[in-house]
Amino acid sequence: MGMLLFGACENDLKKIKEISAKQSTSEVDSTTDVDVIYSDSAKVKLHMIAPLLLEHKDDKHTEKAYEEMPRGVRIVFYDTTRKESGNIVADSAIRHTLAGIIEFHKNVVATNAQGDTYRSEELIWDTNKKIIYSNKPVQLNKVTGDVLNGVSFTSDDKLTQPQFGHGNGLIHVSDMPGN
Repeated sequence: MGMLLFGACENDLKKIKEISAKQSTSEVDSTTDVDVIYSDSAKVKLHMIAPLLLEHKDDKHTEKAYEEMPRGVRIVFYDTTRKESGNIVADSAIRHTLAGIIEFHKNVVATNAQGDTYRSEELIWDTNKKIIYSNKPVQLNKVTGDVLNGVSFTSDDKLTQPQFGHGNGLIHVSDMPGN
């Protein structure tokens, strides 16, 4: 019995050493009440608000650096006239710095310029490819009253060209075709 307990302690010590080694190469900077405006060529592109931002740095593996927003995030997009052209709100998010990918998780709601609303437990925004996608169920509620559902989803980053995998929905038709 004593040998079993000693063996278990030895394994735990190995795990502690592994975790300690990982933590020694990475840093975490935290910022509260984050309010950031991103602009390009003196034109505001988006406004990001988050109660907490954790910036995970890894000196040995800079490609693994990421930012985490564990208490929620709101991003508002603007067009060239600085009019709101959409937004994304989520309970949490992770931004993979070098990859240019932002993962939005839990109670994700995204709205486009037309007022159409997308809901999911996950949306992923690839800023380099300029697409938003998900491998989890997504529901689109259009301002026209149409409701579309899909098991997976892909769209441009303006959320104007949605494509649903295994989609179904309710579409309102105003005119009935003649016989």
